[in-house]
Amino acid sequence: MVNAERTPPDCPGAHDGMPASGAGLHIQDQLEILIQDFRTSTEPPMPVFVVHAQESTDDDAVTGLVRQLHAGQEAHGTRCAVAQDTYDGATEVRRAAAMVRALSDPKRWGGPKAVYRRYAFPRLRLVHAIDDAVAALGDTWPAPAPGSAEAGQDQRQRLLNQLAQQRWRPRNTARWRSGLPLFDMAHILPASLVTVLAALLARSEWYVAVGAGLVFLLLLTVLNYALPGRAPIFLWLRRESRWFMTTTFLRAADQEDPTEVSLLRPVRSWKAIAARAYDVAEALTAGGDFHLQLCVLALREDLRDNHRRWSWDLRGFKRPRPPMLFLPHADTGNGGIELIRAISDVRSRRSELDPLLVVAAVRAQDVPRLERSVIPATSEPEATPPRFSERLRTWYREWGRNLRAEQSPSRERSVLPWVMKIPLPHDQLVPVEERSRHLRASTRPTLARLVWALHTLVLVIALLTAGTVMRADALHDRYCSASVLTANRDTRRERTPGGGTECIGIATDGVRFADWLPAPPEPADEVTALTADDASPWTVEDLEDRIAGQNADVLAHHPGKYVTVVYAGPLSADPADGSSLVKGAEELAGVYLAQAVINKNSSVKLRVLLANGGVDLGRQKEMAEAVAAYAAEDPTVVGVVGTGRDLKSSRATTRTLLEAGLPVVSGTNSATYLPREFANWFSLAATDQWQTEQLGLIAAQLRTPKRRQYALVLARDTAKTNDLYTDEQARYGQHMLRRHGFTVLDQRRYTLSGGTPELRSHAQEICRRGRVPSVIYFAGRVEDIDPLMSQMSTEPGCAGTPLAILTGDDLSKADFTTGKQSVAPEVTLYHAALAELEKAAARTTFYLDAATYLPGLRDRSPQYDSPALDSGQTALAHDATRALHWAATRDDRPQSRASTWVNLRNVKIEGMATGTIDFTRAPLYGDRAGHSIVLKEVRRAGDGTSTSRVLCSRVAGDTERLTRKECAIG
Repeated sequence: MVNAERTPPDCPGAHDGMPASGAGLHIQDQLEILIQDFRTSTEPPMPVFVVHAQESTDDDAVTGLVRQLHAGQEAHGTRCAVAQDTYDGATEVRRAAAMVRALSDPKRWGGPKAVYRRYAFPRLRLVHAIDDAVAALGDTWPAPAPGSAEAGQDQRQRLLNQLAQQRWRPRNTARWRSGLPLFDMAHILPASLVTVLAALLARSEWYVAVGAGLVFLLLLTVLNYALPGRAPIFLWLRRESRWFMTTTFLRAADQEDPTEVSLLRPVRSWKAIAARAYDVAEALTAGGDFHLQLCVLALREDLRDNHRRWSWDLRGFKRPRPPMLFLPHADTGNGGIELIRAISDVRSRRSELDPLLVVAAVRAQDVPRLERSVIPATSEPEATPPRFSERLRTWYREWGRNLRAEQSPSRERSVLPWVMKIPLPHDQLVPVEERSRHLRASTRPTLARLVWALHTLVLVIALLTAGTVMRADALHDRYCSASVLTANRDTRRERTPGGGTECIGIATDGVRFADWLPAPPEPADEVTALTADDASPWTVEDLEDRIAGQNADVLAHHPGKYVTVVYAGPLSADPADGSSLVKGAEELAGVYLAQAVINKNSSVKLRVLLANGGVDLGRQKEMAEAVAAYAAEDPTVVGVVGTGRDLKSSRATTRTLLEAGLPVVSGTNSATYLPREFANWFSLAATDQWQTEQLGLIAAQLRTPKRRQYALVLARDTAKTNDLYTDEQARYGQHMLRRHGFTVLDQRRYTLSGGTPELRSHAQEICRRGRVPSVIYFAGRVEDIDPLMSQMSTEPGCAGTPLAILTGDDLSKADFTTGKQSVAPEVTLYHAALAELEKAAARTTFYLDAATYLPGLRDRSPQYDSPALDSGQTALAHDATRALHWAATRDDRPQSRASTWVNLRNVKIEGMATGTIDFTRAPLYGDRAGHSIVLKEVRRAGDGTSTSRVLCSRVAGDTERLTRKECAIG
């Protein structure tokens, strides 16, 4: 039982509203003791204090005492309500119900010093709404007179229609609470926030997400409020509806209708609420005590909810003082005595404690109406009567001990166990002259008020907003596709060597690498365009859109009957650094062409994902990590096509893909070491070592026997770059020149300045030292050939002197046929190319397919020497994709990536753009034979242009060796 001796501290000073009599001061102290216990976790039972005079002449003094107690509690910050002297009603029970109805107004509770927000009474308002609906229907409901218009109507529907007209609110109440439609915002706002979060998680822009939430909020508000004559759309989710359906007070014995509400079953829940409302309305028409007891039950449940501690706003902790109801004049005129009886009866029926503390004054003549009390009406005189304060505490302890027994069903019904009558003798009602102190429960703000409060909420929202903005900013700075809360982590933003921004990784969920390309130059601008070159009729954007269309069709119409191949290439450009998108755009065209042909003719479809390794594949290692991470989640990924540049990061890139179980089929990477070190590496390109051996057939013809003949390797400086192709070409070229008897001068390395090679000083050294080389092996890139020719044609000692320049396959990307690039006078350029297209053209449908599927080629009748295709990049990427798909679809069934890896060594496909793709004789960790190769000679014509001719070649799959005779230079 409650420790009534737990004494609160003294009130720090006098204030208005303190009781003037001794009894008033003692009762006020007893109330503060109860409040102090309520502030702790003990949850004391709250009695109905009924004070009355022992002599009827003191009735007015008792009434004044209760009013003084009310004023004192308001001064202490208690939420108090005070009853009027009279209420309307035909019977005392109806007047008591009218009193409870008046208490449903939140403005009736509170005071100038009450803390936290006003009370809410949704359950009590629901009961009043049903009562008002019954009153509006009149005496014709629920049993209308026979033959009347109402007799043929569904009486339940009549009630529901009336409630809908009232919006399930009491009649004559404001449509909006506080001027705004916030009655159902507890459900509308969360629904709108869910919409916003869903949009954000879908990586929509923040303004799209906020707009979607506002539109959804407006729609729900309109549906909930603006449509007349209908119930609120979230009625079944309201807390009063849940109470209405779950309280055992209203549970009927015959439960033919559903009696529960469910978040996921709104129709069933609505039917249950309608059935319960009809049952309650019928009971209300029968009269009796049911109406009053239901109102009291709803009042106490609302007060319990208003003081629930573990609620979302911790309101119970913020309201440390219980609510108090003061009845200064409880009698038949205002139904006060019936209300006291109803409170005791309802509390006896319910096991839950409620926080309401009632202090009522009754006239001495009305005391018998309250039946028995735990305090005897008369007592034997004591030799030394205790003080009134001690008797008061003794009475409370006795009431608490007897409370459980008095509620026992075996007790007589006349007992009111929750009523504690306090008789007041005349001497305790006399004003006291001086009171040194009085008690007041602790006023220290609770931790919940300090921490979980509006200012804390504002601070938390401000911090969350700042954190969200910072996170969103960080996500947008780091990833290519990001919203406020989430990001597509398959692609990341990186800086290009020239200071621009590029998107690195594997494109998923609508990411487009074309969106990150710099704007193409104006037609008059001669800077390298971003769509390969002027001869290319397609753009990266065109190809990405077409590949996305193919992928969407595959996923929509062929689920489970496809494999996924990743194209990994350079899909970035940086004009500031002199780099272009030639290679990536041409390779991408070949991959798309293979996809389109496969998806038309094969039962196992091909889905292509694009991965960008950055400008010149400078970030291919990061790209490979993204591909491997994605492949770990998508088992349909069977391999990678691309990685067509030999860089210092190529080993790490290939190893990352190897560890992910992904085979790599490259069209243009001529690295010699990769097939020797990695079992997952397959390439259509002739290796650098084998290329230089074939170029040695030409070098042997340039060598004059029995005389010293100088040769030189001129290579780009790669010390500060990721380029390994140049080093490989320089090393194998130098070995080849020595093997053929040339006196090889010290290798020279040129650097780049702003993307332009610095060759002038090297040309001067080469041409003026007296040992002018007759052969130069150029281990550089195609973009450096024009500056080299310019220096060779103007530098004394070299200008006009016959000079042969040998170089590798990178020069196959040069355009000597249209006059864009040329060789210097007396200079003959010999270079390798990776694809023999002319000989293979007669046995392939590649060019017919290109005219059908590649954008811009339908009316051009493309051939092997068409400017858009003659570099061989598109053909090699096409053949590599076809080979990988063949291995992944053996026996016309999708294969795993492990099976695809194994099947690649059984690939032999004829009729490809470069010939026959044959991996059947490819040794493990060794060089294979059968590469396509072309050796070309480029000379300057009399009109200043260049002429190019093929010296010798082999199509893919032809393993016959080239001979010196076959490759004669004339």
